Amino acid sequence: MATDHLHIAAALDGAGWHPAAWREPAARPDALFSPGYWADLARTAERGLLDFVAIEDTFGIQSGLLGNNDPDRTDQVRGRLDALLTASFLAPLTSRIGLVPVVSVTHTEPFHVAKATATLDHTSLGRAGWQPRVSARAAEAALVGRRTVADVRRADLRDGLPSGLADLFTEAADVVEVVRALWDSWEDGAEIRDVATRRFIDRDRVHHVDFAGRFFSVRGPSITPRPPQGQPVVAVLAHRAEPYELAARAADLVHLTPGGPGFPDAAGVLADVGRAVDAVGGRAEPLRAFGDLVVVLDTPDEPARERLRRLDATAPIVSDAAVFAGSAAELADLLLGWQALGFHGARLRPAVLPDDLDRIVDDLVPELQRRGRFRTAYPEAGGLRGLLGLPTHVPNRYAHA
Repeated sequence: MATDHLHIAAALDGAGWHPAAWREPAARPDALFSPGYWADLARTAERGLLDFVAIEDTFGIQSGLLGNNDPDRTDQVRGRLDALLTASFLAPLTSRIGLVPVVSVTHTEPFHVAKATATLDHTSLGRAGWQPRVSARAAEAALVGRRTVADVRRADLRDGLPSGLADLFTEAADVVEVVRALWDSWEDGAEIRDVATRRFIDRDRVHHVDFAGRFFSVRGPSITPRPPQGQPVVAVLAHRAEPYELAARAADLVHLTPGGPGFPDAAGVLADVGRAVDAVGGRAEPLRAFGDLVVVLDTPDEPARERLRRLDATAPIVSDAAVFAGSAAELADLLLGWQALGFHGARLRPAVLPDDLDRIVDDLVPELQRRGRFRTAYPEAGGLRGLLGLPTHVPNRYAHA
């Protein structure tokens, strides 16, 4: 694959990222919790040769405002399926596209995350990733009842993170480290499966993790053999210094929001991430940066800007990422401009599903292909790591020399 090819992913959330998406003629609000709906979206993205689909998730019900968990809102679709279980369902229904669910790590045991994501990598034959998410809402903590978390207001973020929220990011870094160690706790070849000698496992190739930190301890090993990729892809959505540092320490990909409300331009965001990487140091591979963007694209029947005005008149969008409205050619120009600055790719959030996902696949992808900047076929092997240009062989930390 040419090194100047752009990487494109689609982030899927309900009826789309615009709160009025479920009202559109092609929307399927009665099917949002059905298996066929998610299968159709994943297959469309795979038809477009996208690198991966990300599946959004939180412990709390949807809300456009930080700290607003009002269950009585009627202006948008409420309720979710579990992203990791949805990705597991999609694994045998797709064959080449990566599957990257969001997992809230604040209230989920690291052992469970490691086991479930390793299982996803096995069932998808090496196409798994995951996006750890910090949960900073008191209402979400109350759903689990094992800890208390103070709600965070936007005003609280002006002069750095409150200590409690900073601790959540420190804890998230520990979670990712332990998950990665548990993935490695079975060496490649640890399974013997020899009936004659009645040996299934080489015990010398299965290792305790023995992690003890501020927030939890895990002895290990995992009960799931090492994933096919060795290390499934870890992605972090980051808006400021602390999550930039989390991404620099723990992730393969960082999703950034250049041009979003209150965030610097694309070059400034990359510079901030670069400083975090330099401060952390010790990375074996460069951190891949993907730009996050809500997209409203021209359709055959309606220009994008008119679509966005009409949607906003019903229920205005509130987004952490910038909202793009325009043609596929204009979007290609923007994304290639980001790439020239150093972005590896883009994670696009379709404002309306399936409309804007269809336009990404049927308009944006061909536009990039005409310019020689996007693949025309999936590579033969390599899993999700191979698609993203990451090393496909990851040494096991516990392996014998």
